Amino acid sequence: MTRAETNAPGPAGGQACELRIEKLVHGGLGLARLEGRVVFTPFVLPGERVRVELGAQRGGLWQARLLEVLEPAAGRVEPACPYFGRCGGCQLQHSEYASQLELKRAVLAETLRRLGRFEPPCSIRIIHAQPWHYRNRVQFHLAGAKLGFFERDGRRVQAVEQCMIASPKINQALVALARALQQRSHWHLAGTLEVFTNEDQVVLRVAAPGAHSPPRPLLALCHQADIGPVSSELDYPAAGEVYRVGMHSFFQVNRFLIDQLVACALEGAEGETAVDLYAGVGLFSLPLARRFRRVIAVEASRAAARDLADNVCRAGVAVKVCATSAAAGLRDLNETPDFLLADPPRTGLGREVVAELVRLRPPRLSLVSCEPATLARDLAPLLAAGYRIAQLSLVDLFPQTYHIEAVATLSL
Repeated sequence: MTRAETNAPGPAGGQACELRIEKLVHGGLGLARLEGRVVFTPFVLPGERVRVELGAQRGGLWQARLLEVLEPAAGRVEPACPYFGRCGGCQLQHSEYASQLELKRAVLAETLRRLGRFEPPCSIRIIHAQPWHYRNRVQFHLAGAKLGFFERDGRRVQAVEQCMIASPKINQALVALARALQQRSHWHLAGTLEVFTNEDQVVLRVAAPGAHSPPRPLLALCHQADIGPVSSELDYPAAGEVYRVGMHSFFQVNRFLIDQLVACALEGAEGETAVDLYAGVGLFSLPLARRFRRVIAVEASRAAARDLADNVCRAGVAVKVCATSAAAGLRDLNETPDFLLADPPRTGLGREVVAELVRLRPPRLSLVSCEPATLARDLAPLLAAGYRIAQLSLVDLFPQTYHIEAVATLSL
């Protein structure tokens, strides 16, 4: 590109123009090009010709607002939720579900190529289930008399009467909370209400911005709402086990796919010793203990580690619980395990943990990831150290959204 081309005037913000969408990228945005510049537009699909209004420019990339779909893609459907486009929870309801799965597979493969600089397997397995009413945990936001979710482009709250991806019990709780809020309309409340359920018991976590403990009006609202039995923990049956999960512990949110996620992550796992990093309450640890003579579960969260130890005791299995960071847990290992599973947060494994894995060189690794970018970053040095991807699976834990859960099985 010449200096003249670099300094040439580009399109102006607020301008309406037509675009041809090339592909979807992580985040659910459609990528198109205008006068050599990249434009991102929400609620579009690959191949569509659309009319948009250009908005802000960030880092040389344009953000646009969809005005009209001039040539729709074959997979476009009418969104099922009346709040879609305003509520920030879903990004892909305008695509039929079969198309969503293929779009996510393409995004996963493209992210691994671009950021990891390696070629993903030709075949990426897709595991999916029901695409609606799957979430067992939802966080609602309160602002004045509004109860719902943050809007897509801001921090304002979009009030909702129901959520199409939340479980029936959570929607019952939403109705009850909204009814109680209407009866106290003179209160101006702000905070978050997180509901977690096994469709029988309910865990309710209440928080307010800047407060060390929930203010009394928020607690009174929750007490007044007829939600059903509420406690600080519940028993969640999954993968042939029963897990005690407290309000401060992480657990997978797709109630239809937990068993299949566990089966996928543990496929082919065998030997004498296994390690479960970022073990949480033991979702993978307990099934591993049914397969291996010795299991080490590493979890840094105190709350989750307590739940993990309790679940190990109740299941009567042999698991050594290490309440420490993943890196510290690996540094304490002097023998190579036969199998290692890691289910890190969105930030991924990181350099220190990857370096320890390369040092230990377990013959089989299973990486469970909810962020393709950090998965690409973590896989690259492992592949350079001699590992190969034996199987790559996309487990669609988050239908109607851009979020991608992947399981990469590595072997030496």
